Amino acid sequence: MCAADMTKKRPKHLALHQIKLPLPGIVSILHRLSGVLLFIALPLLLLIFQYSLNSIETHTRLVEMLDGALVKLPLLGLLWAFLHHFCAGIRYLLIDLHIGSDLAGARTSSKWVMAVSLLLTVLLGAKLW
Repeated sequence: MCAADMTKKRPKHLALHQIKLPLPGIVSILHRLSGVLLFIALPLLLLIFQYSLNSIETHTRLVEMLDGALVKLPLLGLLWAFLHHFCAGIRYLLIDLHIGSDLAGARTSSKWVMAVSLLLTVLLGAKLW
């Protein structure tokens, strides 16, 4: 190392709110967050699945409980998390196969992941609402 590198002032703390992340980075972070959200919600989803299969009475109560807008909104968020995680997972599989791994391909595939996951969320959410 030269002396000029040693005297250069480095920041002590990064200002994360000032860093402009490119779209592939945002897709990567959202992929991780959606995976964590799905993992945390898994016991709740399994409980809902159990109640739907238990008996006709529990299924009827579950349908009545899930009919409220305050319950449907988090489920819509989980639907987006699943769809985004699925689409981004396909993107990462293609990148592992060296398809779209260059800069332009990565940016294009990130746009596709965001567009397709949001579009599918809107379409399936409107159907299920």
